[in-house]
Amino acid sequence: MQDDDFDLFRANVRGIKPISIDRADTGKPRQDRQQVTYKRTQASSPTAQQRIQVDGLSDQFVIDVAAEEELFWAREGVQEGQMRKMKAGQIPFEGNLDLHGLSVEKAREQLWAFLAEALRFEIRCTRVTHGKAARTDGKRPMLKSHVNTWLRQHPQVLGFTSCQAKHGGTGAVYVLLKRTMLEGRDED
Repeated sequence: MQDDDFDLFRANVRGIKPISIDRADTGKPRQDRQQVTYKRTQASSPTAQQRIQVDGLSDQFVIDVAAEEELFWAREGVQEGQMRKMKAGQIPFEGNLDLHGLSVEKAREQLWAFLAEALRFEIRCTRVTHGKAARTDGKRPMLKSHVNTWLRQHPQVLGFTSCQAKHGGTGAVYVLLKRTMLEGRDED
């Protein structure tokens, strides 16, 4: 019976020529070498994403918050009493940064520079005004959400809370910063 199958196969393939091309045509266009080179160059050059990592303030994950939502966050180990005092406006703030009307990128740069300057001068508490305007696309406030996320990422920020109404309410935050010990000064 096996010989009959073999004879049947030969009869069916008689006159057929073997294929000389051993690659299938997938219908997919060939890659443009210039485009591939360009993409590789872009991937290896400093991009906005890499600049984000330089300052440590990332937009990979932004915590959306509502316009009237009160913000409150404290790093582990920060005393609750300190945070309560700050929320009550009992810790005076030195310095204010107003981010109204800035693009997200410009706001990030200014916030990073402002915090660096505050730390350089050993400032304990500052105020950052982010506003609370709702976006035109109906989503949550953009700068408020970004500031809420960025402050949590900054290594020198101990905590933050929405301000008293007289200082901006839910459109601003008091920010508690670490202080390094200056020579000859005791920490209080």
